[in-house]
Amino acid sequence: MAQPASRQELIDYSLRQLGAPVLEINVAEEQLQDLMDDAIQFYQERHYDGITENFLKYQITAEDIARGTASAEAGGVGVSSTTASTDIPGVGITTFKYHQSSNYLQIPPNVIGVKKIYRFDTSKSMSMTNMFSFKYQLVLNDLYFWGRTELLGYTMAMSYLETMNYLLNTHKRIRFNIRQDRLYLDVDWNELSADEFIIIDCYTALNPDDFTKVYNDRFVKAYLTALVKKQWGQNLLKFQGVKLPGGIELNGRQIYDDAMSDLSAIKDDMQSTYEIPPFDMIA
Repeated sequence: MAQPASRQELIDYSLRQLGAPVLEINVAEEQLQDLMDDAIQFYQERHYDGITENFLKYQITAEDIARGTASAEAGGVGVSSTTASTDIPGVGITTFKYHQSSNYLQIPPNVIGVKKIYRFDTSKSMSMTNMFSFKYQLVLNDLYFWGRTELLGYTMAMSYLETMNYLLNTHKRIRFNIRQDRLYLDVDWNELSADEFIIIDCYTALNPDDFTKVYNDRFVKAYLTALVKKQWGQNLLKFQGVKLPGGIELNGRQIYDDAMSDLSAIKDDMQSTYEIPPFDMIA
């Protein structure tokens, strides 16, 4: 099909682009499945259409708090220890022991990036249920005269409150690595309570089996075809110079070089057109 909607249809499309069934594409089925996985992984990790922003709700458990507050001195569960030795000139070999608390939450494997966390750093002094808070009193008085209150003044007051909250209440740090599937929360776990919910603002990879339009993406089709072409040429490299009946000679090197050129052009197009530019990190 010209518009593949499944895994096998996309593989068949790539083979037809390379000459099948007129030509025999010397690539094994196992290799085609591996190349398919590589193409989808590259699309999910680099293409802006391969991900979507999601908000995951997670409920803190008593086990999470116990693991986050465990100390190395108390031999807490979830605390990992590492011993390292180094030769310091003039001192000799010195042994150091490092401890790291397992202050992390297990993240689903389809999450490829985390932006921020909501709710766990919310101060009770800014809560709408605290009648002595400035925000509560402001809303209480302004809503009474809502029909005669200027929205500009209300917007400026709320913006000022957000600025105060940003400056006076430090934002908690988080750490995430896509290969760990762990979200580390550098917070005081004693301030959290069991059954409390936090919201994780993150990016998740699209599952092509659920959203079959991924198989028909122009980039995925071109990239997989180039990968299959590269594998085809690589398989034929060992037959370089071998003549077939009729004087035909296999030229695996030319197929391989053409595929590498196609892949280079596709990746350049990815960086300039489809890839989300990196953001500056401000400490």
